[in-house]
Amino acid sequence: MAVKKSVLEQMSNYELEKYIKPDTTFVPQATKIAFEILKTRGRDFSSEEIDVINILINKKEEKKIRPIHENHIKSSNLIFISLFIGVLNFLLYMIFTQNKGGILSALVSFIFIGILGNLIRKGYDLKVFLLVLFVIGVLGSFRTLFFNLIYYPLNGILSLSQLILEILSIILLFRIPKEFESIKINEFESWLSSENAEDSKK
Repeated sequence: MAVKKSVLEQMSNYELEKYIKPDTTFVPQATKIAFEILKTRGRDFSSEEIDVINILINKKEEKKIRPIHENHIKSSNLIFISLFIGVLNFLLYMIFTQNKGGILSALVSFIFIGILGNLIRKGYDLKVFLLVLFVIGVLGSFRTLFFNLIYYPLNGILSLSQLILEILSIILLFRIPKEFESIKINEFESWLSSENAEDSKK
């Protein structure tokens, strides 16, 4: 099935690499186009990599792919950055306060956030869920944030940075077009190829 090449051409090399990984779930033609784009961008492939990619290109399609908008990727990136800052913030807090408590609850929270970021990256619609969690989190941590900004400025700034990243992440999800969100998994490939004929005419 034809794939909309212009969509892939707008992606970064890092994003295109996912299309040629052995465990990729993208359609064979998408893998082929990603491979060709990476070659034109100067990416060198070993003979082993080429063999694996050829297998992916020639394999029979086994399952449909979930619609993934570029904002899903950007939003998940912000969540992962926020997660990294949160881990750093927690470690600094333990150093500054000599308080070793709350490690287990923090670990559970970090794992939960990581899972959410991964699900968003896979195209799951979690924007409302994230918004509710964000509002609850802000209401529950406002006094702590204010306290840290006064007595532990570094921790306060890091916490504030997390809030900003989370807000941006949620905004990106809400900016995904409704017509894209309405696409079903089994219709996504047709959407990708809908303008392929126009691209080939240009």
